[in-house]
Amino acid sequence: MQPSEETTPKRWYEGVTGYHWLVLFVASCGWLFDTMDQWLYVFSRQPALRELLARQGIEPTDANVGYYSGIVQAIFIFGWATGGFVFGIIGDRLGRTRTMALTVLMYAGFTGLSGLSQTWEQFALFRFLTGLGVGGEFAAGASLVAEVFPSHARATALGIMQASSAIGNIMAGVINLTVAPTFGWRWVFAVGVLPAFLVFVIRLFVKEPERWQHEKERALREHRQLGALSEMWHTPHLRRNLLVGIGLGAIGIIGFWGISTWSTDLLRNILNPENLPELRPAVERKVSLAGIAQNGGAFFGSLFAAWLAQRVGRRKAIGTALLLCLVFAPAAFHLTSSFATALVFFALLGFSMLALLGCYAVYFPEIFPTRLRATGTGFSYNVARYIAAVAPWTFGTLRSAFGIEWAATIISTVFLLGYVVLHWAPETKGKPLPE
Repeated sequence: MQPSEETTPKRWYEGVTGYHWLVLFVASCGWLFDTMDQWLYVFSRQPALRELLARQGIEPTDANVGYYSGIVQAIFIFGWATGGFVFGIIGDRLGRTRTMALTVLMYAGFTGLSGLSQTWEQFALFRFLTGLGVGGEFAAGASLVAEVFPSHARATALGIMQASSAIGNIMAGVINLTVAPTFGWRWVFAVGVLPAFLVFVIRLFVKEPERWQHEKERALREHRQLGALSEMWHTPHLRRNLLVGIGLGAIGIIGFWGISTWSTDLLRNILNPENLPELRPAVERKVSLAGIAQNGGAFFGSLFAAWLAQRVGRRKAIGTALLLCLVFAPAAFHLTSSFATALVFFALLGFSMLALLGCYAVYFPEIFPTRLRATGTGFSYNVARYIAAVAPWTFGTLRSAFGIEWAATIISTVFLLGYVVLHWAPETKGKPLPE
């Protein structure tokens, strides 16, 4: 029996051409700028809502800001889920590169418009529309990389793509560090428009994968529709894979958006418990630096996930990442007591969360065939957000009742459910990408 291409003793970059590198660069930039715009929101959420609530005559107390933050974040994630649902199907029908270009335009444009908000309701609407683009971009980019790269390089390439998200988050920290103290949160969102220029590179230099083009031609001959959700739901093994993807995806998204993105609020409360205006500029600089540390850890967490998935298999790698999240998520919120401890524990928090999402970036494109890859990946990574959309609201509610530390601890128990879902997850290490 011949060994599969993935298990042959090759360095991952052997046989990788210049065009492969171009595709990885473009897909990574699409995801990098996507997450940069996400974290521009994370950094700006609290000061934006303080100003908007005050304009509307609502006292901007910590409890009120936390409550409305939870609502806005839930709406954002709901838009993200909708984008994953809609653009996952579009990615299979219209193509990977066209869908990437469209979704990049959406998330960049509406991020910029978020800075023009005059009420918290307008802010929530723009975040919903931003979420549509954010949700659709990843499935198209991950499918593109998975289908273009050779099997032995696929896991590492997808891991690098996921790791680029941490670079985007770090860029957001730098933007917040340099722009927010002088120009305010509105100009932070204005910077988020710049990724729209990536669309020109996508349209000029990146073509549709041959796998997708062949599948498109075959679908036309056979009068079939790509991205047919009914086929996925009525085919037993595909339905199982879809449910596994949604289950794992929901756990990862609850962890990331329901716990880790609240680290900035934790540090603000520690450094400026009385919310004194004169302390805010210095506090924001430290919050930005701690966010950079968190995302620096996330970068290495994603690379670790790709390495581990290649070495021990996808299921064991996911199981390891779940354990890391279960330990470090509550630890970060309970043991952070100063700026110095935040640098350490936020980095560990970022490492564990992106190790889990990095495993998903490798795994989800491998459990669906070409004709359903973007649809399945979009569902797994994003439709799970419909389930996870309650997490920010839940965190805000628990925070008001028990404090931010115990809110994180209570929600962290969700990672235990991941081991239940893994029972039904197929192993894909060493297997060819399904057609």
